[in-house]
Amino acid sequence: MIYKFKSAASGDVIMLGPHGDAMLRLLGREPSAKGIVEPRDMPAAVAALRAAIERSERGEGGEAAAREGGSEAGQEEEHPVSLRRRLWPMIDLLERAAKADVPVVWGV
Repeated sequence: MIYKFKSAASGDVIMLGPHGDAMLRLLGREPSAKGIVEPRDMPAAVAALRAAIERSERGEGGEAAAREGGSEAGQEEEHPVSLRRRLWPMIDLLERAAKADVPVVWGV
């Protein structure tokens, strides 16, 4: 599955399924084909993603979330994408949507 996160405030953010699933789990949500993040929930969502990045960079876990589904079973990535780089587009989308007071949706 591919996630396409959309908002009237910015361009779309597209994530491969495993990475989108991991990001939604960082937000405390169960992965689903459809969903919405309301503007009132965006500050907490941004804070959760930033906290996961900080934990990852301190080596306190979260790196598994960054790599979850990042490679085929039994294969190592030569240059894994950091959690910061993977989540930055979503953080930017959430911040823009919060400022414009519009939701972020996917699967619709």
